[in-house]
Amino acid sequence: MQQNDIALHMIDFHSHVGTSAYVDLLRLLLDERAAEVRGTVEERVRNGRVYLYDKYRVGTQMRSRYLGEATEDLRARLARADALKDDAGARQSARSRLIRLLRAEGYRSVDRGTGSLLSAFEKAGVFRLGGTLVGTVAFGLYENELGVRIGQDRIAQTDDLDIASFERLSVALGDRVEEATDTLLTDLDFAPVPTLDAGRVWRWKQSRSGTLVEFLTPAFGDEGLKELPALGVSAQALNYLNYLIAEPIAAAALYRSGILVQIPRPERFAIHKLIVADRRRDGTDSVKARKDRAQAALLVEVLAEERPDELAEAWEDARGRGPRWRERIDRTLARMPETRARLEAVAG
Repeated sequence: MQQNDIALHMIDFHSHVGTSAYVDLLRLLLDERAAEVRGTVEERVRNGRVYLYDKYRVGTQMRSRYLGEATEDLRARLARADALKDDAGARQSARSRLIRLLRAEGYRSVDRGTGSLLSAFEKAGVFRLGGTLVGTVAFGLYENELGVRIGQDRIAQTDDLDIASFERLSVALGDRVEEATDTLLTDLDFAPVPTLDAGRVWRWKQSRSGTLVEFLTPAFGDEGLKELPALGVSAQALNYLNYLIAEPIAAAALYRSGILVQIPRPERFAIHKLIVADRRRDGTDSVKARKDRAQAALLVEVLAEERPDELAEAWEDARGRGPRWRERIDRTLARMPETRARLEAVAG
């Protein structure tokens, strides 16, 4: 069976200048979010995890705005919130300069339509409230995250946007997007795609471009529709998605002065694609399965060289989740002997 890998020698790595610029841009975007604190920082514990909120007064009422899980990095940024507010002008100028540099270095920018969507979702708080980009848009952002060049002709791209979030997290946060998601999408000329469940919408389509926006959530058996109250939408539940969106990372999308989004860890994305490819191996989805295998092969090849420990951990985690997981991965890798060899090598 033909190997679907893209050879590593065909992939160009970005320069150290570009890599440093991207890291700086991401840092500034994270600083910008921390600078938005209006009141005092409050801790809340749920299911053994600590979450941070911005507690502030509006008139005679107290309100709370979710900031994120209490990591050391977030705590440090919030401790500097006042100084970050004072540096807003300099930070904006620096972001614009870094975007110009990154574009000159050949870093991937998102197109206008995708950029408008991502910018609107960021301002509404979709990513702050647990929304994670998945699918081809997320894959494109790994070019910047991993410092490699992925040509448009290598991996087919679409303008569709997939956003996933945990149902339990969405319920537990006790916060909502700052603009209703359906209103936001309607303003961008998206219309809801009807479902069999009246009043429950998880897909929107833009008439002029055909672009789809879909909301997804992990399933643990039943793949029906579930609610994501923090995002104000219904979502299609999918098995195996819990593995993909666990412990997501921040990423910078290159559009205007930069957009702060959230994407899966690249090693989890790669292994998840092996699983998804098996689910799509027959029928009309077989073309998508070939794309899934190509994306997995490319990421595995790069990660085996650049982040072998993270890749090995993700590989062992997935295989340790039961025989069904191993069967799906093994059926896909039967078509990809070189990728299998790389995974077995990093796992030792």
